[in-house]
Amino acid sequence: MENHTYPKNMFLLEGLKVTQQSSYPAFILLLIIYIFTMVSNIGLILLISMERSLHQPMYILFCNLPLNDALGATVIVPRLLSDIFVASTDRYINDVACAIQAFCAHMFGTTSHTILIIMAFDRYVAICNPLRYATIMTNRMIAKLTVFAWGSAFLLVGVLLGLTLSLSRCRSEIFNPFCDNASLFKLSCESVIINNIYGLTFTILLLGSSIGSVTLTYLKIAMVCVRNKNRVLNSRALQTCSTHLSVYIIMLVSGFIIIFLHRFPQWADHRKLSAILFHVVPPWLNPVIYGLQTKEIRQKIFNKFHNNKVTV
Repeated sequence: MENHTYPKNMFLLEGLKVTQQSSYPAFILLLIIYIFTMVSNIGLILLISMERSLHQPMYILFCNLPLNDALGATVIVPRLLSDIFVASTDRYINDVACAIQAFCAHMFGTTSHTILIIMAFDRYVAICNPLRYATIMTNRMIAKLTVFAWGSAFLLVGVLLGLTLSLSRCRSEIFNPFCDNASLFKLSCESVIINNIYGLTFTILLLGSSIGSVTLTYLKIAMVCVRNKNRVLNSRALQTCSTHLSVYIIMLVSGFIIIFLHRFPQWADHRKLSAILFHVVPPWLNPVIYGLQTKEIRQKIFNKFHNNKVTV
């Protein structure tokens, strides 16, 4: 048991570890990134919602990604910002808020994979079965894919956190910038072997299905492009797929860095920083990649700014 005394149903959260000299630069930088993330992601959702020409399956499914990015950044960054100027001994969080933050943090990571899986499926149908695209990617199919992306993530994460929250607690200090599943079950003195088994199964299932489906999808797309001698169609396919693949690789690399650093306890501070960056870098870069590389979205954004300038 710890010798410290904490308020009832409260945990001491480590938060973002910065020196007093770097607290203001860290706060300003993180705030600017968060504002840009929210404006760009919500702006993309509004743009696609308002422009009828963008009411296509590809863009409708894509709306799930900026929504998830905005939620993923919001569940972590505001709390980090508020804790920067709070003494490390006073960074308390109640158990309910901590459980919600942990659930949302894992939902963000899991849903990032499931959303990119359904987006890969859309690209596969569009390129490999173009004549049947309209009959396959109906509004009903889009709704089913969206429910699958969020529903499967909710189920997997719900069981993960449910197992952890059922444990009794004998500690109250969270050695992490924010609440997550690992930091919560480390508060227990009970055996966590079931949590570890499910967590490992969860990770293998998620990464296996994600990497496997995306790899298989792009292999089939590549085979179709090789057989197809139409340079224009191949160029459009390459442009569309490169955007999705770039976003997927950024998300995958960010996640693998955290998993890799978990194997080296001496690099705990680097792992904690990478965990924060996982909730900051992909949500910050994704709208930039889609906004710049997707011709239709880029053109609509340009037209909006151009019309505003003319009006002024």
